[in-house]
Amino acid sequence: MKEQKVTNDIKGHNNNFEVLKKHFSQCFDKNGNFDFEKLKQELSENEINFSKESYGLDWLGKSYARLLATDSTTTLLVADEEFNNKEENKNSQNLLIKGDNLEVLKHLSNAYHEQVKMIYIDPPYNTGNDGFIYEDDRKFTVKELQTLAGVDEEKARRILDFTQSKSNSHSAWLTFIYPRIYIAKQLLNEEGIIIVSIDDNEVTQLRLLMDEIFGEENFVSQLVIITGANQSGDGVRIQKNTEYCIVYSNTPNSACINRVDKVNESYRNLNDAPTPFETREEMGYTIYYNPNSKELIPLQDYDKTKIETNDSKQVYTDNKELIEKGFKPIRPGIRNKKLHRWRWGIDTFKKRIDEIEIFEEEGEFQVKFKQEGLNPPKSYHNYGGGATEVKDLFDGIQIFDYPKGVKHIKYLISIGSRHGDIILDFFAGSGTTAEAVMQLNSLNGGNRKFILVQLPESIDPKKNKTAYDFVKNKLGIEEPTIFDITKERLIRASKKIKDEDTIAKTISVKEKEIKKLKDDIFSDDNEETIDILNKELNALKEQDLGFKIFETKPIWDDYYFEANELNELQKLFDESNLTEKDIKALLTTWKTYDGIKLTQEISKIELNGYIAYYTSEKLYLINKGFNTVNLKALLEKIDTDKAFNPTSIIAFGYFFDSKSLREIAENVKSYANKKNIDIDFITRY
Repeated sequence: MKEQKVTNDIKGHNNNFEVLKKHFSQCFDKNGNFDFEKLKQELSENEINFSKESYGLDWLGKSYARLLATDSTTTLLVADEEFNNKEENKNSQNLLIKGDNLEVLKHLSNAYHEQVKMIYIDPPYNTGNDGFIYEDDRKFTVKELQTLAGVDEEKARRILDFTQSKSNSHSAWLTFIYPRIYIAKQLLNEEGIIIVSIDDNEVTQLRLLMDEIFGEENFVSQLVIITGANQSGDGVRIQKNTEYCIVYSNTPNSACINRVDKVNESYRNLNDAPTPFETREEMGYTIYYNPNSKELIPLQDYDKTKIETNDSKQVYTDNKELIEKGFKPIRPGIRNKKLHRWRWGIDTFKKRIDEIEIFEEEGEFQVKFKQEGLNPPKSYHNYGGGATEVKDLFDGIQIFDYPKGVKHIKYLISIGSRHGDIILDFFAGSGTTAEAVMQLNSLNGGNRKFILVQLPESIDPKKNKTAYDFVKNKLGIEEPTIFDITKERLIRASKKIKDEDTIAKTISVKEKEIKKLKDDIFSDDNEETIDILNKELNALKEQDLGFKIFETKPIWDDYYFEANELNELQKLFDESNLTEKDIKALLTTWKTYDGIKLTQEISKIELNGYIAYYTSEKLYLINKGFNTVNLKALLEKIDTDKAFNPTSIIAFGYFFDSKSLREIAENVKSYANKKNIDIDFITRY
């Protein structure tokens, strides 16, 4: 039987240690301790030199920011069941989460680890008049901070004074943003990118911070955004009408940046073609192409040890078997006597093989992008604001100041994602990102999903009386917050798409395209295009215009303990005060910790009167009253129910006495179930 202390020990996911163990297992001793000197020796043998000099970013509070990135959560996740069970929301894969985004990111870090294709955020710019101040409610003593952050007593005192000072300095802003971006990186998949909106006040600091978190080699671009918001008046020497979008990829050369139409920069759901460029890393593989069957087979068939860089030779070994079958070898070219390789690695090529085509030119076969007339996106973009869009949605009321424009975010999502991808925005504001996702999906048959996070920040009636009055009087919410505006905008944006019959119009256009292609002279190209259009057509008919709501709630008072000290006479936490809603919050929090998405449903399992919860081969015994009769029913169900195959049984330790826990653990372990499932029994607190 395993014991886990999870509820108040959920942290941001970081797989760096696992990566080291996978690739440098020889640098760990038998006790699992890591030998850094041995790693240096291993790398030095591969001609990697270590330098003591470095260039980076430092500020008062950096060690504290790192601590915040690895500190445990202080909250649970709670579902808004009434809202989520509405017809338009119950099957939705979209999320709107209320809470501090640092807490939310930590909760998401297991279930959505490497699952997000694109992150877009519009954090506070720290202009001095945007209301940003750094506030921290964590209470560390000087000694605790010394130990946790690894700093001396004097620096610990300075940091604590600084974190309580409600500052808006560069250091304060960096301390605020660092842990959020650090954890967010863990959510991006291999092809993922992050785009951060910013202006002149913090752009320099942000670039250095992103270099540190993502690596300089992963910098993609600094987009210049024309806002049209000109400054004027005394003291203005140059009018500012631009801001920036800083773009970083998660891994070098793997980011998927979509091309755009040359004429109007509209998105066509197509991606950059594999073309050669200069590099010495992973220099090449051969694409074997059969002109008769149109079959493509990429093979790694060169010998790195024989590559001679002086006269630009790459030594390959032809696959004679494939050549005898009629395949032609296609290899990356040599330009200006320099070595090149395909832009895509061999694994990416296999995944995206349907996005390229082979053509013949001067007797040689070459690779090209499937669609002509497309260019890489430009490093500047003129989008305008979104004030009018929000005003139109809210019946002419100017409810939100300076929202980003839907057109602008649609453009960013278009170049940074594909159909089916997850888009994350953890500074949701008015909710522009969600509306942009819904509009894009309704126009091209995509099925992107959004995850939005917004703090329930109170609306000050002195600063924005219009918004305050709308939320209080129109929505009937006693204490108006920005989250209420975010939620209402998503509801109205969805309704607008339905009312304007956007999806129906798009379906009609695609049906006409399919009919025209079928009426034309039959060709393989037509058949392929019809297949793509039919997929988009089906996606349009199943459009997801709903969303589910979750929020963070503080962990219960006095929920601190050492599990091995618990016995029948000593209890540090009174579980009798827990309500049904509390238990459901615990279940939601645990399943997310176990890597199960928030939108994935949990089935109720009836075990002779006892209700358990089952999903993704995990069974949760989280209610009171489990007894021997229920245990017998559980073991029988494992044997007889084909769809019931738990590999983990997780029990809430406070609702079981130690004798019952031992009984369940021993029976589960000793019982030879007919499916031969190896089942772990876990007691969790």
